[in-house]
Amino acid sequence: MDDMLKRLLEVELRAEKLVEEAKARREEITRQALGDVRSAEERFSARIPEIRGAFMEKAQARASQTIRELQRRYDERNKELRRMGEQHERDAIETAVAMIIAPEKT
Repeated sequence: MDDMLKRLLEVELRAEKLVEEAKARREEITRQALGDVRSAEERFSARIPEIRGAFMEKAQARASQTIRELQRRYDERNKELRRMGEQHERDAIETAVAMIIAPEKT
């Protein structure tokens, strides 16, 4: 019986030792993971200005492209309206001249 109790006590002590080792390993892994996370956060924080700069650069390029496109459309529409205005002016002058020359035909 004493032999059995000794073996049980030894097994229990080994089990407790394994549990303690496992807890220590878990704590070390947790500390390492937290360190890795902090490191990643610091790298990310350090890159924020670079990321923001790249975003702003792209946004500025898109805005400039949009402005150029709107300016091109405006210029095209302005030319079209001027052409139409000039044509209407010529038509109005022709009609006015025709009315002055031959008022009975109008």
